[in-house]
Amino acid sequence: MGFFRRLFGGESNSPSSEIDRSEDAPTVERDPATVEDDERARDLELLREEQERLDELARRQLRYAEYAWEPPAQGGERRADDADTGAGAGDR
Repeated sequence: MGFFRRLFGGESNSPSSEIDRSEDAPTVERDPATVEDDERARDLELLREEQERLDELARRQLRYAEYAWEPPAQGGERRADDADTGAGAGDR
């Protein structure tokens, strides 16, 4: 919200703009292994939430979506406005 206030010229002394100042916040160095563990835990939590949200049919459909059969395009590659190039209806 602070971005939109600054963009549209809103009041800069509002309470949310004071909270939204990331320049004033001290930077904390985090261990890369800790960051990776946190990301992995977050990913697992998202997967669990998705499993709870979807029923068995939806999970099966998502699992096998890449193997779904698509019917061939009807009519082939020739279209009605293409010029006749070979023996066709005019030879009858």
